[in-house]
Amino acid sequence: MRLTAEWNPPMTDWSAKARRNSRSVQTTIGWIFWDPGAVSRFEALGLPGPIGYIAARCAPLAPAGPHAVIAAFGSISPPAIEFTFALVEANTTFQTVWQERDAAILDGLTAHAPQILQPLADFGPEIWAIVDRLPTAGRVFFAAHLSMPRSTDPVLSGWHAINCLREWRGDTHWALVAAAGLSGIEVSILHNEWLGYEADWLPTSRGSSPQDLESGWALLESKGLAANRRATTAGLDLRQQLEDDTDRLTAGPWEELGELRSVEFAERFEPPCEALLQRVDLTAGVNYQPASRIR
Repeated sequence: MRLTAEWNPPMTDWSAKARRNSRSVQTTIGWIFWDPGAVSRFEALGLPGPIGYIAARCAPLAPAGPHAVIAAFGSISPPAIEFTFALVEANTTFQTVWQERDAAILDGLTAHAPQILQPLADFGPEIWAIVDRLPTAGRVFFAAHLSMPRSTDPVLSGWHAINCLREWRGDTHWALVAAAGLSGIEVSILHNEWLGYEADWLPTSRGSSPQDLESGWALLESKGLAANRRATTAGLDLRQQLEDDTDRLTAGPWEELGELRSVEFAERFEPPCEALLQRVDLTAGVNYQPASRIR
């Protein structure tokens, strides 16, 4: 007769690991979009305001043209992307923008979050080994980033490895959005409602016009996902399901990294990422980079 029950260790919740570490992944990358050092470099190339961010981020896919980039970005205003291509063609090259962004990364991290430098160097080789094995099918933007030349600087190399992880999650999320039958403007409106931001703040910040918003709201209302320019319970539930499914489908890299290293990643990246998020608060505003915010 057994006197004690067999002990089974608890199963690791890899979706929760993905959800937690996705904040640090997003913050490690996203702060540069509004960094004054990066902005000044882009402006010197003839790319004002957010145009430099668009150009730097889309550089790996730029040879495919603006329509491919519009599809990959999902919710960024198509006219803004087309305007970016025109300015780059008139003033510089996407490769130059990419290089200037990299220089701004090293300067900015050293100045504002020096605690992140060693974790980036330490985790970079492991993250590269993982992202090199991730599936690329249906993840064109990630695949384009994966093919870019890799820096010999260990900090910048680690940053790019994490950037690939970020774009892989992003492509996965947009595949779910497409499978749900939502357009970029629709999901941007739903995201704004799900976050509880002021009316239409998020899509407007991404360049959506009043006409875009009218169209988006009309589409959502026709599907029962909105009424009277507010998301319905069904709309909010769908947005939450998209988030949950994204966490579930992007848990694999963390499972491959392993529980101990995934926890260590969280513990080492979260403190400097809080400093980087404070930089976003100062340089852009407290609503920006919503994927870094705890809802």
